Amino acid sequence: MEMSRSGSWFATMKRIERSAWFQGFIISIIVIAALTVGAKTYSLPYGIDKAINYLDNFITVFFLVELSLRFIACDDKRRFFKDPWNIFDTVIVIGSLMPISEAEMILIARLLRVFRVLRLVSIIPDLRFLINALLKAIPKMGYIALLMFIIFYIFAAVGSIFFHQVNETLWGDIAISMLTLFRVATFEDWTDVMYETMEVYPFSWVFYIIFIFLTAFVFLNMMVGVVLDVMTRETAQEEHENQENHHQALVTQIAELQAQVARLADKIDEQQDRKD
Repeated sequence: MEMSRSGSWFATMKRIERSAWFQGFIISIIVIAALTVGAKTYSLPYGIDKAINYLDNFITVFFLVELSLRFIACDDKRRFFKDPWNIFDTVIVIGSLMPISEAEMILIARLLRVFRVLRLVSIIPDLRFLINALLKAIPKMGYIALLMFIIFYIFAAVGSIFFHQVNETLWGDIAISMLTLFRVATFEDWTDVMYETMEVYPFSWVFYIIFIFLTAFVFLNMMVGVVLDVMTRETAQEEHENQENHHQALVTQIAELQAQVARLADKIDEQQDRKD
């Protein structure tokens, strides 16, 4: 009797944790938590500020209850902390609960409360998929970033050699030249930089056009292509896993049906033997 009650209680907890309304309620609480963090950046009346503090404490306790519910509803407790997102949620929640008195640690506690907004990523599966795909694309993006650095370095060296007499502030050394080129790559008043050098070197526009073509078009599209490639492979892998799980579920159901049919056949044979 106690086993059946505990089993029904566990099933109820799991059903609540996986229900759409509960997930939507959690998302709304996370949004409210984000709004409270933003509200604290304003100078508010004492009463409103006090109410926001109480609301923030309630949200912190709610996150602890929600995390505990997720842990209880998990079938395999050991696998719960193998998920990086569960570890992230645990660190954020526990860090928000820690009593902190020192001024430096209060700043850390406030930062942890700001990072609670990132729990939207751990709650919404599509956002988790995007972040996971982005993290897996970082190694390939690193090689592209290295190639971009080489291009920046070469163009900065050329710009410092030819344009340092035009404007020492923008082209004085290779480090300043790289910052200037970053300004050009982001299209932040880059034409002013170009027209200034064109007064001394009329064909210097070629330098800027080639640089912008390489950085803003070629490398940027390469970055996008890498991310899309990883997302495509991740989507295909997820669909394959879903098909495998569905196939395994069908095989299990067929095996159970075959076992039931076999038991029914045995009972029918026993009844016929008794009649004979």
